[in-house]
Amino acid sequence: MENIKTSKKASPRSKKTMTLLSALEAVVTASDQSQLDDGLFVECKKELRFLSESYDITPVQAIFFAICLERVPRNLDFDDLACHLGFKNIRILTYASDIDALVRRRLLRYSDKKDEDMFSVPAAVIKSLKHNEIYQVPQRKGLDGNELMEYLNMWFGDLDDGAVSVQEMQEEITALFDENPQVAFVQKIKTLDLTDEERMMLVFFCHKLVNDDDDCIMLHELEFLFDKKKVFTRVKTEMRCGEHELMQRKLIEFICEDGMAISNHFKLTETAKRDLLSEFNVRTTDENLVDVLNPDKLTAKELYYSGNVAHQVDELASLLMPEEYQRVQERMRERGFRHGFTSLFHGGPGTGKTETVYQLARRTGRQIMVVDVPKIKSKWVGESEKNIKSLFDRYRALVSRKEIAPILLFNEADAIIGIRKQGAQNAVDKMENTIQNIILQEMETLDGILIATANLTENLDGAFERRFLYKIYFDKPDAAVRQKIWCQMIPGLEAKDVDILAEKYDFSGGQIENIARKYAVSCILHGDAADPRATLDELCRNEKISSNTGSKKIGF
Repeated sequence: MENIKTSKKASPRSKKTMTLLSALEAVVTASDQSQLDDGLFVECKKELRFLSESYDITPVQAIFFAICLERVPRNLDFDDLACHLGFKNIRILTYASDIDALVRRRLLRYSDKKDEDMFSVPAAVIKSLKHNEIYQVPQRKGLDGNELMEYLNMWFGDLDDGAVSVQEMQEEITALFDENPQVAFVQKIKTLDLTDEERMMLVFFCHKLVNDDDDCIMLHELEFLFDKKKVFTRVKTEMRCGEHELMQRKLIEFICEDGMAISNHFKLTETAKRDLLSEFNVRTTDENLVDVLNPDKLTAKELYYSGNVAHQVDELASLLMPEEYQRVQERMRERGFRHGFTSLFHGGPGTGKTETVYQLARRTGRQIMVVDVPKIKSKWVGESEKNIKSLFDRYRALVSRKEIAPILLFNEADAIIGIRKQGAQNAVDKMENTIQNIILQEMETLDGILIATANLTENLDGAFERRFLYKIYFDKPDAAVRQKIWCQMIPGLEAKDVDILAEKYDFSGGQIENIARKYAVSCILHGDAADPRATLDELCRNEKISSNTGSKKIGF
């Protein structure tokens, strides 16, 4: 297909005498019952030349195009053309090649690819005519990723409508890819070394996701990609058995519901989405379940700990410094030990577990891949195993791309490190056990840094406890530490007020921060408090939620 610009304007000279629509109207009127005699070509000489030159078609094709346009929005067949021209039906069939030429020119399209006797004018052609513009097939060369996907959308539509054959579609994909080597999607597809059939199937899956946001392809939707029924039958059998090449290479997979694969529903794998479609902002399932934080975006905070927690955190920070971490990893490999580093930060809410991970990442220059455990929990029934495996696959890919290994953070991990259920019978319990087993296996072979935070460890499964190399307990801060936190959070507070608040309220650091934030809001709205201690006392009482009588307050 030659490269031509879309929707070019009719020439100024032509516009002075006629428009596209006026030329088409004149041809329709003159051709009625004309039997395509010589008088028609003499009477409409100027109009037919104008249309032929404008659309690069023959005069006879211009006549057929005009007749079809007159019948919009209904479909036409050869009988309709014969009736308009006053032909016998047999004679009109001799012009079938002209209809084919108009279909290839995209001025007509077959209404059903299995029935080439019905045809119509595409909406894009009519839209161009409304603006006196000549519809041209979009150019194929020099496209960016989004333009290439729009082009594929047009061609798959034409294939579905029968405007092009399967072979023409495969040849067009080859030409499209050869002429656009600058597109990342093209580069990645080419590295797969697929057959023409396999490549067209994979490109179709990608097109449906990018252009139609459709991530569920049923088998019958693939039928138009094959011109022979026996070929489609073979592909159906291979896919239903999970033996198709694209499935074997983990590019497409079954869709699952309630943990069961649906044998006629398919989608791109999470890995394929991430590897092939990275330039199209297609969010994968694991991207919906995780966030990747850069260390330079993390705010520096001074944290205060009770007991020997500060010493343990500092020791871990020293270990995670890039040079030291690499040296220790190498020595561990030499001795035959597992060289991944796993840590469990456990303790009550608001004791600084998560913030400690952020500060470790900031100090050691590491990204954090934060896993939203509650969200994963909600996704378990269905494609849970694949989601968890995909998370670890993505983490491994991140480690391989980065000079400094990122931290994989399972925040609020209580739901996935609890004791596995013995003799599980129902689907959810079995699914949870499977998830835990996958995570245990991944921890065993981890090449990187995994940190989990948890509030309660009474139900910690022994297998998880053994696999956490470092376990740090974050207790509530004692009075001395609470004094430091109060001073940090509200710098202008008088020393005596700090001492009283620290002694009177057995708060975690997170609770003190909440009170400090509410105090700041109050000062912004109402001005500085005349009696800061009284205001803070009231906020502290509200923070506790429950009174001495056990009744609960609800509010903000």
